[in-house]
Amino acid sequence: MFKNTPFEAIAKTMSESAPKFNPSAVQDAIKPAQENLKAWADLAQAQAKEVQAAMTETVESMKSAKDPQAAFDAFKASAEAGMALFAKNLKEASTLSVGQFHSTVDAIEKAHPAPETFAAVAKNLKAAASTAENALDTAMEKGASLAASVAPGSKSKKAR
Repeated sequence: MFKNTPFEAIAKTMSESAPKFNPSAVQDAIKPAQENLKAWADLAQAQAKEVQAAMTETVESMKSAKDPQAAFDAFKASAEAGMALFAKNLKEASTLSVGQFHSTVDAIEKAHPAPETFAAVAKNLKAAASTAENALDTAMEKGASLAASVAPGSKSKKAR
């Protein structure tokens, strides 16, 4: 009945596997992905609320500015708060990413036919992810300290 074409090979595999289909096993297999997506959605929602609150605060402080210096100070405070919020959000996203990566590597190791042989690879993969996270944290901290140390320079007159 089946010929040796890719489509028919797939059809044969599906027809042979259909009686073995277990919906609860599929649901169990999908559950970690659903949990990961929910974690990202929750993080995005929380971060969006924080950004909205920061923007509302900025608008209110700009409305109350009575002179140019007050407006400049409000804008400066807003920029500093925005950078801090960006750094915090990036840290939360990288922590979530690395945590989910570690969980995925653990699941692969658990399901591997020879987990003891995969253990060294898993350890190195998780160490590399953690190193990348730490490098990002360090870069963000250095960037924030560098930005904080920059003082407004004196205005120089342009040559005409």
